Amino acid sequence: MEALAEGMIKAAEGSVELAIGLVGVMALFLGLMKVAEAGGLLVIIARTVRPLMVRLFPEVPADHPAMGAIILNMSANALGLGNAATPFGIRAMQELDGLNRHKGTATNAMALFLAINTSSVTLLPTGVIALRAAAGSTDPAGILPTTLFATICSTAIAIFMAKTCQRWFPMPVGGSEVVPESGKVEVDELSEENKELESHAGEAYPAWVSYSVLLGIAALIPLTVFYGRAIAPWIIPGLMVVLLGFGVLRKVRVYEAFVEGAKDGFNVALRIIPYLVAILVAVGMFRASGAMDLVIQPLSKITGLVNLPAEALPMALLRPLSGSGAYGVLASIINDPSIGPDSYTGYLVSTIQGSTETTFYVLAVYFGAVNIRRIRHALVAALTADVMGIAAAVAICSYLYG
Repeated sequence: MEALAEGMIKAAEGSVELAIGLVGVMALFLGLMKVAEAGGLLVIIARTVRPLMVRLFPEVPADHPAMGAIILNMSANALGLGNAATPFGIRAMQELDGLNRHKGTATNAMALFLAINTSSVTLLPTGVIALRAAAGSTDPAGILPTTLFATICSTAIAIFMAKTCQRWFPMPVGGSEVVPESGKVEVDELSEENKELESHAGEAYPAWVSYSVLLGIAALIPLTVFYGRAIAPWIIPGLMVVLLGFGVLRKVRVYEAFVEGAKDGFNVALRIIPYLVAILVAVGMFRASGAMDLVIQPLSKITGLVNLPAEALPMALLRPLSGSGAYGVLASIINDPSIGPDSYTGYLVSTIQGSTETTFYVLAVYFGAVNIRRIRHALVAALTADVMGIAAAVAICSYLYG
């Protein structure tokens, strides 16, 4: 009991120290992302992927508002802008529900959108990079190559499973079920700024431009596999130069935009303190009591065969269930002196956090917004993508850092 009490106190102190160390790094990265957002990078990405989205969602008319909201949601997720992605995601579900003849039942487009959303390609996992930097990593951006590889693999599987499973979970036949307006969850309207972004996302670049860019992103996979370790140290300086230079070229008031984004980073770092305290104390108690060893050790004998160590198992199991819980577990792992952020396990859990989404939270929020009760194959596709994302993270981290 003495060891348990000591573990609780140390975990509570460590969580606050971690959050304070996170303030500066979060302010830096969210400041840079605010400059990029003000310069229109979100709209550029949206226009680039629009031709592909039109093919993936044949049930949605190309000029329908749902298409613009879907594209902006995925673009925001790719840049690590989770706060911006959520309102676009809810707006997309509302617009898709307007096309739904069977109220209360998820359409093929809804299921595919949710599957992609829980596994979307992540170009900049800014929150994880900030946490690694606060934990003392000498290579905080080393997870960019591994995260890109894992998210491309998980997104490909999400699309494949959603398209395949829709034949096994057919839509109801006959009249549509009408859901009373009182049964719907009220959500905030998009801000005027977001509505303007949505209108611009309706435009698209020529198809050859879009497919050239997408092929270029796909070509990054072999580069990350063979040269990821050499590229990683250049990523953070390169991001700063590229994003600030982009802002200058787009005539953004760079300093003002950066400061505005940095304020958000400061607030985010402070807001997570209660969550970190709760999760890290719980994890500390679980570990100090010996309960974690009782649960993990038997499983690790199996997962160890595929290079998934016992220390990373809690992260892999918790990630689809709780975003804040997984974030706390990640913090506890990479701040453990016996593991650290730059070990194989540190890179692996960081990649898992950056390349997968809180599946059950996303399904609950987005389907709840339009009162969908029969989700059909959405959960199957999303969980399959989660498993693929973890497997891809193990594979690429084993190759680069194992």
